[in-house]
Amino acid sequence: MLARRSLLRFAGLCPLCATAARAGEGAHWGYEGADGPEHWAALSPNYAACSAGSEQTPIDLAAGIPAQTGRIGFSYHRQPLQVVNNGHTIQVNTAPGSLMMIGETGYELLQFHFHHPAEHLLSGKAAAMECHFVHRSAAGALAVAGVFLQPGHLNTALVPIWRAMPASAGPVQTVANVLIDPAALLPRDRTYFRYMGSLTTPPCTEGVMWTVFRDPIPLAPEQIRAFAALFPMNARPVQKLGRRFLLESGV
Repeated sequence: MLARRSLLRFAGLCPLCATAARAGEGAHWGYEGADGPEHWAALSPNYAACSAGSEQTPIDLAAGIPAQTGRIGFSYHRQPLQVVNNGHTIQVNTAPGSLMMIGETGYELLQFHFHHPAEHLLSGKAAAMECHFVHRSAAGALAVAGVFLQPGHLNTALVPIWRAMPASAGPVQTVANVLIDPAALLPRDRTYFRYMGSLTTPPCTEGVMWTVFRDPIPLAPEQIRAFAALFPMNARPVQKLGRRFLLESGV
């Protein structure tokens, strides 16, 4: 879920993130075959949480407990497009200053990236795609906001990203004279699920606060096909909820 570049950006401030950054330099992993999700824990001792962890992500968002989950707000800013194909997804690295507020705590947006199909299920069903907005607080805590994407009309906010996304893995590319607005990828209805989980890629580190919005945003079928041509499948299977509480706001 976190590319090495984004992890190294804040590893010095976050011991948990530093561990993830070091592990990200380790064993090769993928989504199918001998290095697929069912084998991640065996690929490196650093990946042990992928099978031994008790609070893993993604999960099936079903039967959420109605709760007063508190205020959530976003202050995202328009910014230059920096995009990278890191071999596992298309990721957009973001400039400092965009925040997600959970209660009184601010979490800075570090990057956002995409999965095909969606990693979380909604009452047993998978959306076409899912976008993860990865944040860090000043204290080093990670918080991720998830947005489902379903077939519909052309998503104009994605057009510059899709136009620039590299066809193969490589360094970050800064696209000249192109600004993006991450806020345009958030749904209007902010009803959400909240639970404690993990990174969805090795090292599967736990202690991540997840907020996943119930309502999807649209994108055109041709936009889905364009991403799927690069990443036919980059979604981890759902994990057991276990003894965790899955909360749902606004119900």
